[in-house]
Amino acid sequence: MSRRPSSRPRATLLGLLALVVAACSGPVLANPPAGHPVVTPAPAPTARPADPQPVVLPRDDAPHDRLTEWWYYTGHLSDKAGGRWGFEFVIFRAERGGFPVSWASHLALTDEAGGRFHYAQRSEVGPQVNLATGADGGPAFAFGIRGIDIGDPSTLTRAPWSMTGLDGVDTLLAEATAPESSGDAVDGFGLSLGLRATKPPVLHDGDGYVDFGPAGGSYYDSRTAMTAAGTVTVGSRELAVEGFAWFDHQWGDFIAVGAGGWDWFAVNLDDGTDVTLSLVRAADGSYPLVYGTLVDGDGAARNLGADAFTVEVDAEWTSPTTGATYPAGWTITVPGEDMAIELRPTVPHQELDTRATTGVVYWEGSQRVTATRAGVMLGGRGYVELTGYAAGP
Repeated sequence: MSRRPSSRPRATLLGLLALVVAACSGPVLANPPAGHPVVTPAPAPTARPADPQPVVLPRDDAPHDRLTEWWYYTGHLSDKAGGRWGFEFVIFRAERGGFPVSWASHLALTDEAGGRFHYAQRSEVGPQVNLATGADGGPAFAFGIRGIDIGDPSTLTRAPWSMTGLDGVDTLLAEATAPESSGDAVDGFGLSLGLRATKPPVLHDGDGYVDFGPAGGSYYDSRTAMTAAGTVTVGSRELAVEGFAWFDHQWGDFIAVGAGGWDWFAVNLDDGTDVTLSLVRAADGSYPLVYGTLVDGDGAARNLGADAFTVEVDAEWTSPTTGATYPAGWTITVPGEDMAIELRPTVPHQELDTRATTGVVYWEGSQRVTATRAGVMLGGRGYVELTGYAAGP
């Protein structure tokens, strides 16, 4: 199936984003934890300059007083024995009127050689998750999310999942305990990684602000090429790894309502080219919104409009857990770049049921990548996110 929507970005559907947005009159999380130390309501919003404002980094790596925001990492790692691992680590932040700030986090690890997929989720309410002080020389963002539930004593001793960063030098540390681990059976899993950007940050849509019209707007920047080194743990095994990561950061006053979803693609080709594409679906199955950015090896970025590429679905996979059917293979063509990219999931069952924290089931997974550009065969790395294919709660 060929898809040529009109131009717009991945997160527009965030209001279509049940994935962190509840009703604008209530808290963001699907099931906020029953108890954490006393928290204070989010401060009332103050008048601010009209959007868009210039995106200034690293200042804007930090949290913003906006309705919706997230810091999102995916990546590809190799261990010394030749094993290959995909990972996802994301923290969501939301403000809703006088309610306390709400947070959610998802962690996933794909064992590509073993054909296994592990994931976990946490949620927390209150400003204590934000550990950054704003001091000169300190991180632009620093989060620690423990997901404590006073009704479950085992959560009281959890180590926080932490995420810190400043200007493309970032640290990720997250260990999921056995009780909170889902997917293929495992006695806990986690990662500890240091990341460093090797290209300048990318401001999508030219200035880093995407206007959604009546649905609001989103600031959006990425670091599409980061080196990664550290460890992954699976049960009692700890493996030294190194590889690459991709970072997305979005924030804004966007809430929408309605059915729909999106397909998001992030691809790093071996010639140094990075490509991100988004296809946003309306409730009727049409694709009214699309966004694309191509980043050259030297870091120069340019937009890909709706007519600049096509995405063909080549295969499908049906989840035995939820019954949802997802696309499971794609061919992307970018005629103006003489480029064709084929994506195939490394493991079919990279589905996350995060209804406990963000109210949705979605698929996000690592990809095998083969490509041609100007007749030259290329390899690469990829991640795909698919939302809106599973039935609601």
